[in-house]
Amino acid sequence: MKTRSMLAAVACAVLVTATLVAGDIDLKKVKCAINPKAGAKIDKFASYKDAKVFFCCGNCLKKFSGSPKKFATSANQQLVATKQFEQKKCPLTGGKLNLSTAIKVGTVEVAFCCNNCKGKTEKAKDGASDLVFNDKAFDKGFAKVKAAKKTTAKKADTE
Repeated sequence: MKTRSMLAAVACAVLVTATLVAGDIDLKKVKCAINPKAGAKIDKFASYKDAKVFFCCGNCLKKFSGSPKKFATSANQQLVATKQFEQKKCPLTGGKLNLSTAIKVGTVEVAFCCNNCKGKTEKAKDGASDLVFNDKAFDKGFAKVKAAKKTTAKKADTE
């Protein structure tokens, strides 16, 4: 009986891992949204903005669930790092992206509409993540990645 339970647990873990790999989420490089010194775990996540935010432990998950707004900046950054959201516009102005302005903000590469926005972010140094990934900026510049449409080949009618 214990062996069956253990095998079922392993099978579930493999299935979840396969699902995340298929969705381009590489948790080896993802840090906890609460404790950036710890790696995120596959079975510790919360639903957030129609996506998943990952944590290192149940305590961090509980902290986030109790006050998600408090951790919005790090959660938003993780959504981009896990490729569940992608940049569409400048997070500061909502303007068209100029890819030559791209810089690393935390663990994510971010582009801006102009060198003025890039410079403002570079000057923020430790506060750059807060500037780019706060909810207002996130809503201006980032959008949920749409799932790829499945195409099915229809059999041609040859009669």
